[in-house]
Amino acid sequence: MKEILEFLKASGVFYLATVEGNQPRVRPFGAVCEWENKLYLITGNGKSVYAQITANPKVEISSMTPDGRWLRLTAEAIRDDRREARTAMLNANPDLRGMYSEDDGVMEVLYLQNAQAVICSFTAEPVEYRF
Repeated sequence: MKEILEFLKASGVFYLATVEGNQPRVRPFGAVCEWENKLYLITGNGKSVYAQITANPKVEISSMTPDGRWLRLTAEAIRDDRREARTAMLNANPDLRGMYSEDDGVMEVLYLQNAQAVICSFTAEPVEYRF
């Protein structure tokens, strides 16, 4: 999992895909953290992405690093309503404190469960991860 966390950070922006009905939806994300040996994302509970994940927790993430490697990750995004998880996310991504706070009633953190990831490139064999 640490390799995936570092990959996402090196990418800067990664793209999260969800499903709304039978239509895929993709949007850019940038904040990620590891806490209690889980990979966490953040969003607001008023956003359509949160409603989509609530209806169907299966997500896919894709990103690419400047050196030309790319990541595909599938997982289930599971809500963690503990204040400590929200604090961990904000501590790892302090720029988010301008948008969210632990007790604002808006911030949601989600950890990835049953994750399968592969890092690919044109110059090396794919490397697979599960966590």
